Amino acid sequence: MTRTVAIVGATGAVGRELRRLLAERDLPADEIRLVASERSAGTELTVRGEQVTVRALSDPDVFEGVDLALFSAGGGRSKEYAPQAVDAGALVVDNSSAWRLDPQVPLVVTEVNAGVLDQRPPRGIVANPNCTTMVAMLPLKALHDAFGLTGFTATSFQAAGGAGQKGIDELMTQARELIDDPELLRSDGAAAAKRVSHEVHAAPLAFNVVPKMGEVDERGYTDEEMKLQNESRKILGIADLPVTPTCVRVPVVVGHAIQVRATFSREVTASAALEVLEAFPNLLTDELPTPLEWAGRSETVVGRVRDDLVDPQALNLWVTGDNLLKGAALNTLQIAEELIARGHA
Repeated sequence: MTRTVAIVGATGAVGRELRRLLAERDLPADEIRLVASERSAGTELTVRGEQVTVRALSDPDVFEGVDLALFSAGGGRSKEYAPQAVDAGALVVDNSSAWRLDPQVPLVVTEVNAGVLDQRPPRGIVANPNCTTMVAMLPLKALHDAFGLTGFTATSFQAAGGAGQKGIDELMTQARELIDDPELLRSDGAAAAKRVSHEVHAAPLAFNVVPKMGEVDERGYTDEEMKLQNESRKILGIADLPVTPTCVRVPVVVGHAIQVRATFSREVTASAALEVLEAFPNLLTDELPTPLEWAGRSETVVGRVRDDLVDPQALNLWVTGDNLLKGAALNTLQIAEELIARGHA
């Protein structure tokens, strides 16, 4: 049979990684169709060594003949166009927040819960988790299977790239403006902050950290923080899992990191936990993993695994991963591979 795979949002940061990964991974596809906004339509991009013309998402027949549509074009476009792709006969893997909590849409981290794909997705859509949730899921699943996870507190340190290319561009523009004036950064930070503009991040990000991403609810938590709670519960299959999240944007280009304090139903030690973590697929351990040094790597990595100081049934750990790879593009392709392997696409 022939198979056509569409990348929707092909010109964005995640779309660029999808194009690159398609050249590296053996996803069986006879045609790769690139789809983006009308502004990008007509652009020529290279995929698997061939020049492909980008088509507009608004074209009425853009999904005709498509078997798999890999969406990374934002929640609004996914809400509007993913059902159109399904109606045209495609299975959709969506990287936005649009479908993650829909009870009829599987939310998948392939190493954690790929078994939910044994049955064809009832709405024709599979959701990719938020990139922060993704970083935490591999180690938490490994530890849950061994020790029985009962809850966790997480503080994230999220890269500018989590907001897409525009988030990276804003950080770099601000950094160039401020880099030559370290005295201002030292003596009058408020003046430095006023020197640069910001639209993507909630405050100037260069030489700073910003403890707010998204809208704040009536309890004071952001929607980014609630994603970490609600998506973790769905992926791990623990509906009432206690999660206390704090999400912070940091001036890193690519790579999210999370400090996790997890509690378990059984006693746990750092040495026992390391054995479990090192045996889990696509999960590595390192003494001091940093986002910079692991940018461009497909694995999730755990370090600073410590016994808790007060609770023998708790563990502290640091986890990092490339938010554009495993956090987005790689997991999207892995889901596509699982759908093909099961004969759904």
